Amino acid sequence: MIVLRSLTYVALFYLWTAAVAIIGTPTLLGPRRVTLAMFHFWGRGVIGMLRICGIRVEVRGRQFIPTGPALVAPKHQCMLDVFAQFTYLPRSAFVMKQELARIPWFGWYARKAGAIVIDRDGGATTMRQVIREGIELFKSGAQVVIFPEGTRKAPGAPPDYKPGIAALYRELDVAVSPVATNAGVHWPAHGFIRRPGLIVFEYLEPIPPGLKRAEFMRVLEERIETKSTELMGL
Repeated sequence: MIVLRSLTYVALFYLWTAAVAIIGTPTLLGPRRVTLAMFHFWGRGVIGMLRICGIRVEVRGRQFIPTGPALVAPKHQCMLDVFAQFTYLPRSAFVMKQELARIPWFGWYARKAGAIVIDRDGGATTMRQVIREGIELFKSGAQVVIFPEGTRKAPGAPPDYKPGIAALYRELDVAVSPVATNAGVHWPAHGFIRRPGLIVFEYLEPIPPGLKRAEFMRVLEERIETKSTELMGL
């Protein structure tokens, strides 16, 4: 039954995504807010259809969802972590690798929404680009989303937080909003199986600007990992 439900969901996911992407193509010629509205609409559909698999999605800590300029640092276990930020943040803009930006429609929409497209091997040049573009995005009230581990981690895997977010935290001088989740328990990073249960995205108390680098990294990892571990029941 899980296999059948999962296959049904995957088929509907691609049909829904293709339909919204193609029908919404004219929005690429309009203002950014229209593209963001389309992302919200698409994301709600992606999440709502998970009920086919016996999965409910719950958002906690809504009082901590930023409405103005902020860095958002979610735990990254699966692609649903990306879709959720498109859905729940009012003005999300992702730091994303070049390979994703080359995907037709997805890359076009992401760029239109304000994504910062980077070369992950660019070193200091890439960091300067993110800081420069991040400052411009903050002027429009955007929430810049960056996954602090850089890539997906299986539930229970040892954390591996990269220093890039600390540099952005220092240079951009804004609060960081951590996000914990157990999404990978029900939506694995690889494969099509979707396991029934409750997926939670919990927005945690923002980390104010001004902390020293080591203290910031300690607090960020502690908050995200402690709450994510609790949500996963590990």
